[in-house]
Amino acid sequence: MTTRPFSAEDVSRVCVVAAHPDDETLGVSGLIQRLHTRGAEIRLIVATDGEAAFPGSSAIERRALGARRRLELLEALRCQGLDDVEPVWAGLPDSALADHEAELTAVISEVAADSELCLAPWPEDPHPDHQVAGRAAFRAAPLGAHRWSYPIWLWHMVAPDDPAVPWGRAAEVRLDDASAAVKAKALQAFRSQLEPGPRGEDPILTPEILEHFARDREVVFHEPRTTSTPVSRFETLYREPDPWTMDSWYERRKRTVALAALPRERYDFAVEPACGTGVLTLDLAGRCDRVHAFDPVPAALSIARDRLAHLSTVELAAGSLPDDLRGPADLVVLSEILYYLDEADLTATLDRTVASLRPDGEVLAVHWRPQAPDAPHHGAEVHERLRAHPGLRSLVTHRETDFLVDVLVRR
Repeated sequence: MTTRPFSAEDVSRVCVVAAHPDDETLGVSGLIQRLHTRGAEIRLIVATDGEAAFPGSSAIERRALGARRRLELLEALRCQGLDDVEPVWAGLPDSALADHEAELTAVISEVAADSELCLAPWPEDPHPDHQVAGRAAFRAAPLGAHRWSYPIWLWHMVAPDDPAVPWGRAAEVRLDDASAAVKAKALQAFRSQLEPGPRGEDPILTPEILEHFARDREVVFHEPRTTSTPVSRFETLYREPDPWTMDSWYERRKRTVALAALPRERYDFAVEPACGTGVLTLDLAGRCDRVHAFDPVPAALSIARDRLAHLSTVELAAGSLPDDLRGPADLVVLSEILYYLDEADLTATLDRTVASLRPDGEVLAVHWRPQAPDAPHHGAEVHERLRAHPGLRSLVTHRETDFLVDVLVRR
């Protein structure tokens, strides 16, 4: 299975969640080492002490194992050069996290408050505690944080071709020889998991299991949000007057390329949802007799009104997708907005866009290609959805490393 390289490495605050001591080392030791070396602050939350690794143990044996596993994790962190990482021990019961998901979510919410990257167990991993830890972590992660999961028991209990495995969202972290060696040494710190249990039970981490985690790569899954990005997120961003740096060469060139893709010199009536501060709106006004632009953020609209006050042909209003899209329009401009919509809102917006167009009306779509951390979809995905819509026919497709432009016409 071919996977793309992991890309969310330019971060300074990372929250790592483990269901049990050793999960984080097994799944993402190499990635954590790399982020730490680059200066990121690592915050590690351990949900349980892993005291129930051997279910037949007595209460006294469980307490002793939990204490031992805490010490083993501290030794593993030292082996990895992570002496400055002080684990947050949630102390919740091993193999019973399902009854304490709300408590774990609250702990993670506090620790991860301003994190830029959240790493947690894959929410579909075969171990129930891993599932709970993943769900809690991604529910608690800040809106602007990248969210990635790491599988553990997937490799040993799920067939690679199982459709439940999200290979389309997978990325890999390549480990050099040094970091792979450090990871191998750190795993040896978890002696309680490498040795037979108190009644002769098989070790938890058998040589066969360790062989997989000794590979020169780690695989993680992107965990996109499942709900539309709330307006509050954009209100926070617009506390800065220009959060998108609209005067940068990248933004100026992107607007030029997008407008150059339009086949008509002039349009009668254009609609621009999510107009922001009105920079693209101003350019559209030079090509359209009338423009109706709307945005849900008052601060953005205020700047747009100042920018466009001299133009009587532009109407600005408060509004959001999909409810406030109206026509009939000759042109609908969807710029850097569709990937912020969840599945239901995206489907409704695409349908409303087509319905709002006059016969032979056009859609101009332009989006950043990478995955925005606070968005349920990515740019390539929403452009594919546009091109596949039965009510639209593709006229122009332009692809670059950083952005996509599509022009489509109503059938």
